[in-house]
Amino acid sequence: MHSPDAPRVAVVGAGLGGLVLARVLQLHGRPVTVFERDASAGARPQGGSLDIHGGTGQAALRAADLLDRFRALARSESQGWRLLDPATAAVLPVPGPPAHDDDSPEIDRGQLRGLLLESLAEGTVRWDHAVTGVMPLGDGTWRLLFDDGSTEEADLVVGADGAWSRVRPTLSDAMPSYNGVTFIEAGFDDCDTRHPALAGLVGEGTMLASTGSRALLAQRNSSGHIRVYIAFRAPQDWHVAADVALDDTAAVRAHLLRMLEGWDESLLGLVWRNDGGFVNRPVFVLPAPHTWEHVPGITLLGDAAHLMPPVGLGANLAMLDGADLAHALIAESTVDDAVRAYESVMLPRSAQAALDCASTLDDLIPPEGA
Repeated sequence: MHSPDAPRVAVVGAGLGGLVLARVLQLHGRPVTVFERDASAGARPQGGSLDIHGGTGQAALRAADLLDRFRALARSESQGWRLLDPATAAVLPVPGPPAHDDDSPEIDRGQLRGLLLESLAEGTVRWDHAVTGVMPLGDGTWRLLFDDGSTEEADLVVGADGAWSRVRPTLSDAMPSYNGVTFIEAGFDDCDTRHPALAGLVGEGTMLASTGSRALLAQRNSSGHIRVYIAFRAPQDWHVAADVALDDTAAVRAHLLRMLEGWDESLLGLVWRNDGGFVNRPVFVLPAPHTWEHVPGITLLGDAAHLMPPVGLGANLAMLDGADLAHALIAESTVDDAVRAYESVMLPRSAQAALDCASTLDDLIPPEGA
């Protein structure tokens, strides 16, 4: 029998939220294991730059005693925005700072994840452990099922496994659905040296040009890399109707250039001069609000709980979820009380955030006819 003061916590998914949860628990001497399907930390790219907000992501990093180390890595100069006119590339006035705060330094997602991983005790993350499902054992505890046929038991299972969570179906029938917006990703390496004109166009932070239901965003990452997103409203299978193979770089580029016809040539350089190919990223969301009836011994955080458009809140909320759940587990006398306390805060917070994100995306890329 396990001590109620040291419940077995199994976190499914080594993303930012799950790692914050593990870090805060370990700071308080609590056992935790993170199960991750990837074979290693570097098994796949971790995505672009994140702006970490003072009231959410930074609060979580403070709870994890990592705020100073984050500050040493973060790029405060990259939190600014440049708004450009699509037809002329003239700089337009930016309406104001983001609603969340004006202290949101940028950091590459991979750097932030690495910081969290390095802070954990050796062996906390079990790589190459793909969870295929979870099974209740009738006493409030759970059995995790792995794709190699092995199992583990836990007093609390936390689904931190993202949009296509294998844990979520135990709590909710909700599935992510396409919200009508697609982002096409491209990139430039060593931009200050190899593409100085484009680097100047983008500036030190994020550049945006938009008209109608189409937008072009470019985002500074570390080491001179610039990540570009061409965003538009279209059916999820837009490439089928356009007779474009997604792995045909020239065909995708030609389609995007037709879509942006009439835009300034300097902006179009972000489409026709990129390094490598293009990545199709349709935007999927969960219903808002996404809620579930409390079930003992299991809960969700981050995208598994509240998948929303990628407009700057998702990673911040995931980390805050992890810190809040850890604090509840430390403060409450039972796992069940802790999960109830956590869900009572997280669910309404994420419901409002999802509505805010949807509104922000509609402002950025208005629906046809809006």
